[in-house]
Amino acid sequence: MKSIQDSGHIVLTWVRLAGLLIIAICTVIAVGFELSSMFAARKIILADLLLLFIYLEVLEMVAVHLSCGKLPVRMPLYIAIIALARYLILDVKGLDGWTMLSIAGATLILSFAILVLRFGHIRFPYDKGEDCAEKRD
Repeated sequence: MKSIQDSGHIVLTWVRLAGLLIIAICTVIAVGFELSSMFAARKIILADLLLLFIYLEVLEMVAVHLSCGKLPVRMPLYIAIIALARYLILDVKGLDGWTMLSIAGATLILSFAILVLRFGHIRFPYDKGEDCAEKRD
């Protein structure tokens, strides 16, 4: 029974690593496509920069997950805030007041969630060595 568990763990570890590698490669390719379109348009706008920042955050999540085996909840929240900001920038002319207000409210809620998580981490710290993502912040 122990050898089945060990084999299953090894297989799942390799599948997880392969998935992370696929995510990293696809993200790098997406960065290349975005840079190519920016150079072709000969114009760089804030929405392009925010998209590149989202890609960098995804790569950072992969790096943290590879080094720690864990994923801090804050990182996807940061990406969500950047994505909402990008959405507002791209579609500001086509949005009505209530939609803009709800996107701003969602951004505020996500920011508050990050604040609560940070406060919880400071007030109730993890055991030593349990949170290696903090070393990267």
